[in-house]
Amino acid sequence: MTQILLVLTTVATQADAQVLARSMVEQRLAACAHIEAIDSVYRWQGAVQQEGEWRLLLKTTAARYPALEAALCAQHPYELPAIVAVPCAYALPAFADWVATEVAPT
Repeated sequence: MTQILLVLTTVATQADAQVLARSMVEQRLAACAHIEAIDSVYRWQGAVQQEGEWRLLLKTTAARYPALEAALCAQHPYELPAIVAVPCAYALPAFADWVATEVAPT
């Protein structure tokens, strides 16, 4: 079965999230993307910050992850974007096949 990854990143605005999500799907680097509003608490440059952000959850394959990561880094508005990939231990085989088909290079 194809190794599916859930890739997470955050941005400051809904518009930025929509641009990244659409770009990654259009480039066939992600099969789909989910966008949700979140509250983030983090330390940045020595100070604790608390802000609203937008989280993207992108579904891809392990094989396409390097290209997805590179594209996210190139287009991401943050100086240091949080980009984390989590492997799926299990996935419905038909869904895993769909993800693999959607991110296959043309």
